[in-house]
This record gives sequence, structure tokens and C-alpha cells, in this order.
Amino acid sequence: MTDTGQSLDILIIQKIQKETLKDKRIIRATGREVQTRTAKPVMTEPAPMQTPMQIHTDDKPVAQHRKKTPLALPIIDEEMKAAALAALDEKLVMGESVYRFEEEFAKYCGTKFAVSTNSGTTALSTTLQALGIGPGSEVITTPFSFIATANAVLHAGAEPVFADVEDAGINLSAQKSRGKINSKTRAIMPVHLYGHLAAMDEFMGISQEEDVKIVEDACQAHGAEFGDKRVGSIGEAGCFSFYPAKNMTVGGDGGMITTNNEELAEAAMSIRDCGRNKGSKYHMGRIGYTSRLNTVNAAIGRIQLKRLDAWNEARRRLASRYRRELENVEGVDLPPSDKNGNNAVYHLFVIRTKTREKVKDHLEKNGVETGVHYPVPIHLQIPYKQSYGYTEGAFPLSESLSEEVLSLPMYPTLSEDEVVRICDVLKDSLKG
Repeated sequence: MTDTGQSLDILIIQKIQKETLKDKRIIRATGREVQTRTAKPVMTEPAPMQTPMQIHTDDKPVAQHRKKTPLALPIIDEEMKAAALAALDEKLVMGESVYRFEEEFAKYCGTKFAVSTNSGTTALSTTLQALGIGPGSEVITTPFSFIATANAVLHAGAEPVFADVEDAGINLSAQKSRGKINSKTRAIMPVHLYGHLAAMDEFMGISQEEDVKIVEDACQAHGAEFGDKRVGSIGEAGCFSFYPAKNMTVGGDGGMITTNNEELAEAAMSIRDCGRNKGSKYHMGRIGYTSRLNTVNAAIGRIQLKRLDAWNEARRRLASRYRRELENVEGVDLPPSDKNGNNAVYHLFVIRTKTREKVKDHLEKNGVETGVHYPVPIHLQIPYKQSYGYTEGAFPLSESLSEEVLSLPMYPTLSEDEVVRICDVLKDSLKG
């Protein structure tokens, strides 16, 4: 392979070309005159990420010369590439790798069932639909998350109702959520933002007292632990995203639903597969969607899952180093610390600073890529302002976060020496 950074599309096309050459040899040997066509390599538009994908030739990263320290750096190694190519010999849709991936992910999370989808957003909306949550229902969630959290509620036909974040935190407040419950409330959707756990003990207490379902948005928290349980196994269901910048990926978009509820799982399997009845091809019991996970993506996901715990431990070590370097720096607030035996997975390492733009610009000028997750809270995004009449001041803590948060580089192959350099540049930005 001459370009270690080439896309999965190129790998697939190369396999097609090999098969085409084999067909040509058969044609010459048999004397058959059959017209053949050779595929040409075509590069597709890359996923909307600012950072490159890191390619491994084995388990060791290839040295790459970059001007910048990227914000995120997904890993695709030789075993993942081989698994992707091997999956081309399976059914391309709902092949064996899909079912194996679901089984392995359920076991990893500690649930009876896992249902794969084509994205984390789809996982969220499908879960709500599988629970019978739709028109006339309300789902309480946070305004400080990626917009897909609230969009998924709308996709299911229900209404999103926002409650502000905790007074001294980043996640949805359980007590503020309780104050939003009414006769239409069917579920609460807390987000484990940046890989930090929401207050699940409080949410589960509310669930029992108020008879509402808890659906975990775990799209940024693969492998995070709440005591002796992993996220995705605590509420009625958990939903994950495998977008390339997440703690694990499938080499593109993908999602997963985890649950112990067999009825929910079977409904989700139907909804993601055009509404098909179990075991049938053309008998549909629901209005479903074509939102399955591709077999090739599942094959990559199976290998990524094997690496996840080690990668999460690396993220925790890097987070500890960031904390040591920045804990006494005036003008910088660090992410929430783990409490009550919880174990965050640091999808992002996010600080708060009132001089964000100055800090961000200085880091960028010194070759450090940063991000803002998220500069506009959901309730102030145009569709939500237009539909629900939200204005500034509706959720002041979420709005304050949007003005101050700054994501620093975080990925498993980032070195501690590089973390020290990043922190030195950050400290220099605060002088004067």
C-alpha cells in the first residue's frame, strides 16, 4: 500500500480490482468473451472532522510529521483493515460481523441485548420509538449537548423539554429535571457529556418515583463506569455513537442501543430494518427506517472494542497529567473530578476560561488544535428559537458553559510530554 492514509473506499475498490483481474484470467482460460469493467479509485468526501486519522502498520503508531497537535486522532491499524476486507466476503448488509459485534458490545456493557444502527442519533430516536414515545409525549434533556440529543426526540415525534445543567457541573441536573415533569413526560435523557457520568443514582430514583424511563445518551462515554456498572446498562437503555472522533469508531458513522428489555430490543431491530417482522423479508409490522450498520463497519468495530479499555486507560493517564499541570493555574477551571467510585473516560478534556478566544488563538498559533463543544446551546440554535421561542437567559448555566468551554487535545497516542508542552503554551497565553 503506497498511501497509508487512504480511505476505506480505496481498500474496497482494490479488492474489487483483484476480483476483476481474477475474472479476466478465468475468461482467458475458458475462451469466454465477456465484457468486464475495471473500477477506478475514487476518493469520497471526508467526514466533517478537523483532524486526520492515524494509520497503524501494527500496534505501534507510524511516525507522522505534523505542524499541529491535533484535537483528536482516530486509530485504524492493520488488524482493522484486514477485518474490513474480510467482511466483504460476508453479506454486505446484516452480515455475520454485525451480529457478532452486537453480542460482544452487549457483553462489554453488561446488558442482555445490543442493537446496532447507522448513527448515535438514530440509536437515540429508535430507542424512544421502541418505547412507544412519540406524538403527545415529552422527553426531558439538557440544552448543553450536541444538537443531535434534542433532534432525536423530535425525530421520534415527541417534544424535547430542557432543564439546565448542575450548579457546579456540566451535565443535566436531576433536580431541575424533576421540576419539569408533568403528565406528558415519558422519559428523561441525561447525557454523559465528554465522557463524564451524569448523576445516575439521582435519575434512577426519579424514574422509580415518577414512573418515567431513563434513556442514557452515552454517545461520548464508551466504557465509563458507574460504580460496578458500565454506562448503557443503568437506565432503560443506553445509546452510543461510533463517529470517528469518539473513544472507539467503526471507520465511519455508526451507533448502538444497549438494553435488558427484550421487547424494546426487538422493536428496535424492526425499526432499524424497515419495520420488518422478525424472520420475515416482506411483512412489515411497523413504519421503520433503513438505518442498519454496515457489515464492514461492524467488523472494524469488533477490533476497536478489543482496544477500548486500554485506550480509555491512556485517556485517564493523560487527563491526570493535564490536571497536575493546570490545577493551580489562575483563570482555568478543570473538568469535574470522578466521585462515588465513578470512572470517566475523557472523550474530551474540557477546561473553562473566561478568556477563551485569547487562549484558543494563542494555542492555535503555536500548533495546538482546540475545539469548542459547544459554542451555541441547543435552545439558542435557530430551529429551536423559531419553534419554541427560546431567548438568551432561559438556561443561564448552559449559556455560561457555551461561552467558556475549550477542548484540549485528547487521544490515546498523545504523549505526556506533549501534554506538558500544551499546558506550557496555555499558561503563556494567560500572561499579561
